[in-house]
Amino acid sequence: MSNGKDATENSSQMTLKESLDECMEALDLFLNNHFNESLERLRPRANESMYHALIYATVLEMQAMMTFQHDDISNAGNTMKSAQEVCQRFRRKNQSLSLKSAGDSLTEEQLHAEVCYAECQLQRAALTFLQQDDNMVSFIKGGIKVRNSYLIYKELHSYIQSHDSVKGPSHIHLEGGILFGIGAFNLTLSLFPARILKILEFAGFSGDKEYGLSQLHDGATVMNLRSMLCGLLLLCYYTFLTFILGTGEGDVADAEQLLKPFRLRYPRGAIFLFFAGRTEEIKGNIDEAVKLFEDGCKAQHAWKQFHHMCYWELMWCFTYKRVWKMAYFYADLLSQESRWSKAMYVYMKAACLSMLPVDEARPFGENEIELFRQVPSFKQKIAGKSPPTEKFAIRKARRYKAQCPARLPVPVLEMMYMWNGFTMIRKRPELTEGMMQTLVEAERTLLESPENEYSVDDRCVIHLLMGLCLKNQGKAQAAEDCFNKVYASEKKIRFDHYLVPNSLLELSLLYIDQGRRDEAVRVLRKAKNNYKDYSMESRTHFRVHAALAKLKADQEEITHL
Repeated sequence: MSNGKDATENSSQMTLKESLDECMEALDLFLNNHFNESLERLRPRANESMYHALIYATVLEMQAMMTFQHDDISNAGNTMKSAQEVCQRFRRKNQSLSLKSAGDSLTEEQLHAEVCYAECQLQRAALTFLQQDDNMVSFIKGGIKVRNSYLIYKELHSYIQSHDSVKGPSHIHLEGGILFGIGAFNLTLSLFPARILKILEFAGFSGDKEYGLSQLHDGATVMNLRSMLCGLLLLCYYTFLTFILGTGEGDVADAEQLLKPFRLRYPRGAIFLFFAGRTEEIKGNIDEAVKLFEDGCKAQHAWKQFHHMCYWELMWCFTYKRVWKMAYFYADLLSQESRWSKAMYVYMKAACLSMLPVDEARPFGENEIELFRQVPSFKQKIAGKSPPTEKFAIRKARRYKAQCPARLPVPVLEMMYMWNGFTMIRKRPELTEGMMQTLVEAERTLLESPENEYSVDDRCVIHLLMGLCLKNQGKAQAAEDCFNKVYASEKKIRFDHYLVPNSLLELSLLYIDQGRRDEAVRVLRKAKNNYKDYSMESRTHFRVHAALAKLKADQEEITHL
């Protein structure tokens, strides 16, 4: 009798091992740009094997995250839901018992089913957040999925630590799954301001950023099914999240270290060419970045979405260099090919053209005033919501409705600020100097023009951006004066209410650099508590939270000295 039981367990372990091996091969194909072959390898068993189901849905989710198209997001969500149902079939029957009390009766397969089930929930929650706009309350729906997933990971984590002896042949993949989950939770939750965490029902819980990073690093550096997921999440964090939701201090050295083995193994892998381009961009090596993004486009033609990610970065690279026609060219390509946010792309096309001298011929005979007027007509809703940057572009373009519109002074540079682009050029004095010249000219034009209802707002936009350039140039006092000018104009600003909290945020970051800790905290609290209902509010709150977290970390370091 016992022999029969052993045979069943062995065959089940064999199946688990086989399915893990096949999924590793499918991921390998994916990372070598064979996207469709990867999906074809996974699809046949996606209804019977938990790992095939999970990885198949994961690849579709990556596609959805690149396209931001409602159909793709919806398809990925449904596939991930089906994958979760497949995992459920393999889970232990008595879910009311904790893993600890279920004890040693758990098979290796049941442990894997727990981690796969938690991962499906985590990824479904990520998709839910992807569908939301900037409204804080919209985080609730994903919160319940996140909470369940988090509790499973927590249980698994303590279970495998207390059961050192239970190490089946596929243990490395199980451990990788737990490292990914615990790491992803700690890292992403550390980015969230407390008010969002409360909405997510994580009252009193805050992610430990350093712990999350270390868990993901462990997961990325040991060869297992989740190494790539751990690696990609870390690369996203170092090269994007720290800029878009943080204070713009991505750890490039860590990103490069992480990329090295992936680049050796997948030299033409489009994903890794893209991240390599992004690390060069952060270092200020704009020409090298351009070459890598162009290589990323040449490396594969199966998924156009990769091209769109590269076009987006190329548009910014040429913006930093003030080569407006090339920046326009990539915005134009995006407006034709990508459905993420046509309003944003058309706005960027108009914004680039508006930077050219009035008498210079426009490419394709286009006219920026006409383009700005078209922006609102491209407003879309992703799963019922418009992206916040699109709302911002539509608001800014409104003034062109008038018969004789008051022109936006530096729309490209203003949008560049929204994506934290001024931190990209801080290591390149000549690029900052170029931006400063553009701003000085824009200020002169404003002063020479008759006053209108937008004049104060426009001057404040220029002060904020000049402050960033002066900070890059190490002229701290002059930068401080610029940010304070915006704050002093608070009562006179009529439309661009985002300028005051953001100027206070930038002022606090300047104080942090100068070691003026108490002043920084005071200004950050003002930015956080005194303003609401302005453009891109959530993004500002994320950045304020990151600045406060940085101060706290610095203080702890001082205490430990």
